[in-house]
Amino acid sequence: MSRVALITGGMGGLGEAICIKMAALGYKVVTTYSPSNTKAGDWLKQMKAQGYDFHAYPCDVADYDSCGACVATVAKELGPVDVLVNNAGITRDMTFKKMTKGDWDVVMKTNLDSVFNMTKHVMDGMMERGWGRVINVSSVNGQKGAFGQTNYSAAKAGMHGFTKALALEVAKKGVTVNTISPGYIGTKMVMAIPQDVLDSKILPQIPQGRLGKPEEVAGLVAYLASEEAAFLTGANISINGGQHMF
Repeated sequence: MSRVALITGGMGGLGEAICIKMAALGYKVVTTYSPSNTKAGDWLKQMKAQGYDFHAYPCDVADYDSCGACVATVAKELGPVDVLVNNAGITRDMTFKKMTKGDWDVVMKTNLDSVFNMTKHVMDGMMERGWGRVINVSSVNGQKGAFGQTNYSAAKAGMHGFTKALALEVAKKGVTVNTISPGYIGTKMVMAIPQDVLDSKILPQIPQGRLGKPEEVAGLVAYLASEEAAFLTGANISINGGQHMF
């Protein structure tokens, strides 16, 4: 029986690449989308036309009960979640001087609280079955910080603290918990940055001199979800072209 992989925020550039990679490896792929997203059906049709039979469920990842309901529906209709990829995230970038409590709260709830909200509802089942993978998608800016991102950087750094602590608790149960920290990846969001800004501000920071490809990050996620990665847990793996090596 195919394992079930749930990728939050799977309809974006990076999330979509992860969904496609996992499907190619034979997983039953499930993604979540915001209840306010009116284009989820269009995305599913586009993926179907490309040969990918994905499943998608509305879920507010910032809301604990919504996550519980989503996971329960997935388990009922497809089977229990074997691989959870906590990929959903947003930005509200501005200097700390201008940042409001609301700007802080919405990023923390969507980017960090969501990791607890989703993982909490799948972890007991993973431990009972003696197998599971939790992969948290952080960011290079959670490692080194970024101007105008105190909220985002704090949330992304918090993800790895969560990873390390939970990995210790579940290591003997056949469950691994890891973080990946991508640098600048060539998603639609990044490609929307003006070319002169990319050329003068971003690419010079990357020793490889290019943006990463979503497929490269998806490949790392696929490895962490595999049997071969069973001895790897509690790690934070940077995938950033050498931008930040610590």
